[in-house]
Amino acid sequence: MEQTNKYEEWYFQSDYDLETAEYMLQSERNIYCIFMCHLSLEKALKGLYRKHTNEIPPKLHNLLYFVNRLNLVPTENDLQFIGMINSLSITTRYPEDLRKMITTFSTIQVSEILQQTKSVQQWIKQQ
Repeated sequence: MEQTNKYEEWYFQSDYDLETAEYMLQSERNIYCIFMCHLSLEKALKGLYRKHTNEIPPKLHNLLYFVNRLNLVPTENDLQFIGMINSLSITTRYPEDLRKMITTFSTIQVSEILQQTKSVQQWIKQQ
């Protein structure tokens, strides 16, 4: 793959993770759906980082770091969403009490998270 197209691999992985999130929602694995939503946005942001800087993105999971580093200006609603899903990254990755966490998010809530993730991911890829 050419050096200049490396960002496309990040975007491909972001799409793949978003599709995986859909499967997690269908099987009611809500925590993993949220985790995959975060991962999808992380990879989209890393792809954009690679596209704009031609540098390998740092191995960080903090979505807000990339938003700030890339000087992105999402809508207030999208920024709040990115902050919310960013804060769920660690708790969905390493839940202290999985049984409790499973009951925390309804399928309706997670479906809304998935839909907003799709919207934000598309916005990122258009930047």
